[in-house]
Amino acid sequence: MSHHDNEKAFHLAPGTARTGSSTGSYDDSAHHPELQMLQRPSGLKGFYYSPTTQVVMLGFVCFMCPGLFNSLNGLGGGGQLKETTNANANTALYSSFAFFAFFAGSINNVLGSKITLLLGSIGYALYIGSYLAVNIHPNADGFVIGAGAALGITAGLLWTAQGSLMLAYPTETQKGKFIAIFWSIFNLGGVVGAAVSLGQNFKSETNSVGNGTYIVFLVLTGIGVLIPLLMVDPSKMVRADGTRVTTPKHPSWKTEFLGLWVALRTDPWIVLLFPMFFASNWFYTWQFNDYNGAIFNIRARSLNNLVYWLAQIVGSVSIGFLLDQRSLSRRFRAFSGWCVLFVMVFVVHIWAYFYQRQYTRAQVVANGYHKYDIYDHGYAPRILLYIFCGLLDAMWQTTAYWVMGAMSNDPAKLAHFTGFYKSIQSAGAAGIWRADAVGIPFMSIFISTWVLLVTGLLCALPMIHMRVQDHTEEEDDYIHELPLRDQALKHDK
Repeated sequence: MSHHDNEKAFHLAPGTARTGSSTGSYDDSAHHPELQMLQRPSGLKGFYYSPTTQVVMLGFVCFMCPGLFNSLNGLGGGGQLKETTNANANTALYSSFAFFAFFAGSINNVLGSKITLLLGSIGYALYIGSYLAVNIHPNADGFVIGAGAALGITAGLLWTAQGSLMLAYPTETQKGKFIAIFWSIFNLGGVVGAAVSLGQNFKSETNSVGNGTYIVFLVLTGIGVLIPLLMVDPSKMVRADGTRVTTPKHPSWKTEFLGLWVALRTDPWIVLLFPMFFASNWFYTWQFNDYNGAIFNIRARSLNNLVYWLAQIVGSVSIGFLLDQRSLSRRFRAFSGWCVLFVMVFVVHIWAYFYQRQYTRAQVVANGYHKYDIYDHGYAPRILLYIFCGLLDAMWQTTAYWVMGAMSNDPAKLAHFTGFYKSIQSAGAAGIWRADAVGIPFMSIFISTWVLLVTGLLCALPMIHMRVQDHTEEEDDYIHELPLRDQALKHDK
C-alpha cells in the first residue's frame, strides 16, 4: 500500500451509496464520479487499520491454531505410537467439520468474523491438550477422538471466517498477494512447531513425541485463541484503492440459510470446483501417516515435517506471485496456475510411486521395513520428495482460494464459497482417514490420491474457462441474488 493510499480514501457522496443485499453490502464508489475525499487514520492507527496488517493478524491466528495442529499431524500419527488413534480422531474431526462447515458461512455472517474466529480457535487448544492427556494417561484414546469431533465443529467456523476475510480485504489485483501473505504466516506455525519438535526429539530413541512438545504447542495455541479479540472490525477498514472492505450484514438465520441456495443458484459453476475441493485434504493421509509416519523414525519425521512446512511458504508465495502478475490477463494467469498444478501432480506422484512400491502396510506394522534415520543412505531423495509434497499442497490450496476470489467480490457469497470448500474438503478427509484407520493398503490410498488430484484439475478446467474473467463486475455478484434475498427479507418482516 502506497503512502498516498494510506492517507486518503474515497466513498460515495451522501445518497449515492448502494446497499447490496441482506447478506452482503458494498460501496460501488469506484464506478461513480460522485466521490468525496475522506481522511484516513494516519500514523500507528492507520497502520493498524490497514487490510495488510489485519491479514497478517489473521495469519497469526492460524499460525498458532491450525498451523500447530498441522505440525503435530505432520509427524505421522500426531506424534503417537498408535497411529490408529490419530486416524480415528481425524475421522471424527473431518466428519463433524464436513457437516458444520457447510453452514459456517451463514454462522459467520450472523455472528461476525471476530466472534466466529474466536469460537473457531478454541477447539485447537482442546485437541492439542488431548494429546498431552493421552501421553500422560495411555487409555484416554476416547478423549482424543471426542476432542477431534469438537475441533471439527469449531474449525469449520474458523476457516470460513478466515476465507471470507482473506478474500474481502484485498483489491482484485492483490488477491494472490494477500493469499500468499496469509498462507506464509499460517505455515510458519507448522515450521515453528516442527522446529520445536525436532529440537526436543533430536536425541530421542523412542518413536513418539514427549510431553514437553505438547505443552509448548498448547501454550502457543492458547495465545492464538486471544488474537481475534485484537482485530479491527472489517467495516472500519479501507482497501488500497480507496474502497471500503465490504462486510456482511447480520440478517435472520432463515435468510442466511437461503443464502446457501442463492450462492449455488447464482454461481452454479462452483460445482465444477467440488472435485478439486474434495481432493484438497485427501493427500494428507498418505503423506503424513503412510509415508512420513510409516518409514521414518521420530528424528527424521520431525526434520521432514520442518522442511514440509517451509516448502509450503515457498509454494504459496511462488504461485501467488504468478497469479498476481498484472502484466498478464487474469484468464491467462488462471490457466497458467492450472498448468503448474497439473505438472506438479505428476512429478510428485510418479516420483512417490517408486518409493511406495517398496513397502506395504503389513511390513510396516510387523516392523519388517527399515525406519529411515537422517543419516541413512537413501534418506536425502526421500526428504526431497516430501519438500515437493509441501510445495504441491500450498500451490493447490492457494490456487483454489484465488479461483474462488476471481468469481466474486461479495464477502457474503465468498463466505458461502469457502464454507462449501471446507465442507467438501473435510468430507473427503474424513473418508480417507477412516480408510487409513481400518488398514486399507498404502498403495490403494496412494493411487486414490493421485486419481482424485487429476480429476479435480480436469473438472476445474471448464469452470475456469467459462467463469474466470479479466475483471469481476459487481453487478454479477448481486443482480441475480436480489429478488431471492429481498423476498426472504419481506417474509422475515
